[in-house]
Amino acid sequence: MFSIPGKSPVTITQAAERQIARLMAAKSASGLRIGLKKGGCAGMEYTMELAETASPGDEVVEQGAARVLIAPTAQMYLFGTEIDYESGMLESGFKFRNPNVTDACGCGESVSFAIAGNTAGAAPKL
Repeated sequence: MFSIPGKSPVTITQAAERQIARLMAAKSASGLRIGLKKGGCAGMEYTMELAETASPGDEVVEQGAARVLIAPTAQMYLFGTEIDYESGMLESGFKFRNPNVTDACGCGESVSFAIAGNTAGAAPKL
């Protein structure tokens, strides 16, 4: 839908690739769908859900055994984003390093974007 020929809209680190593949295998899913919804202090939150099939318009990014499905409404906000997975003593989860983010709330649960004059996303929990 908003793709650039020959350019992947997101990159996936090896840690994220392993975690996505683990989640897909555990639930017999065909991919991890990433989207955005309105909410949070800064305006938008990332969403993540395991999906059985790709929906029409989804951008599909495959790397190794991992498959990420990007919802059509989120594609323009996610171009250039690196998806990582970090494990720590207190917290583990996916991290989005998104160059389109202009602001984030203090707790990191929601973000704002400045794309086409629109300001309105979050550290997803899965």
